[in-house]
Amino acid sequence: MSALPVFVIGQAPRLDLAAEIAAAAPGLPIAMRGALDGMTRAEIAAIPPRDGADTLFTMLPSGEAVSISKAAVTSRMKAMLAATDGPVLLACTGAFKGLPDRPDLVQPSAVLNGMAEALLPRGRLGLFVPLPEQAATLGASRAREGLSITVLPLRPHADASTRAAAMAAMAEQKPDLVLLDCISYTRADKAAAVAVMSCPVLLSVAVAARAAASLLPEP
Repeated sequence: MSALPVFVIGQAPRLDLAAEIAAAAPGLPIAMRGALDGMTRAEIAAIPPRDGADTLFTMLPSGEAVSISKAAVTSRMKAMLAATDGPVLLACTGAFKGLPDRPDLVQPSAVLNGMAEALLPRGRLGLFVPLPEQAATLGASRAREGLSITVLPLRPHADASTRAAAMAAMAEQKPDLVLLDCISYTRADKAAAVAVMSCPVLLSVAVAARAAASLLPEP
């Protein structure tokens, strides 16, 4: 089986993300590249978000969490996609405008919206997002008629007490479906949600990895 190109919005390697993809799609070979590969830390600091709508959250290979400009990432992603044939997984749940329309490009945002609509035509959707400043934009991107949305911030790789408090706050809202709306959330985050909520919980990286794997030839 050919390796699936996985394009992260930050820099490769992302060992944490590779581990989550391996757990979701065992045996799936991947080739990871980053939109910011080759950039120095100072150069990354020079592309901050302009506002909440332009904000992306990512983890660097060092484990440092950073906020970067979606516009800057989108420009670099266009060049990467132009040089890559075949299926590609874009490892981010943000909605990217201006990327080429191609049926072999898996943008998790669209996949997650489709799955959430199929599972929950009407009801209460709970969203976890990395940063408070992303709440309005990401909440609006999931909105549709018949759906009420609760959006709570939870930074990926947060400590156990912070994560538990966020899950408890969401459980109080009694959602019918919960979406961990960032590719950097992990199985540990899903386990913490499942422990206090009776509804289904979608882990973005797992959903995206399985969708992308389905585009490859069967072994």
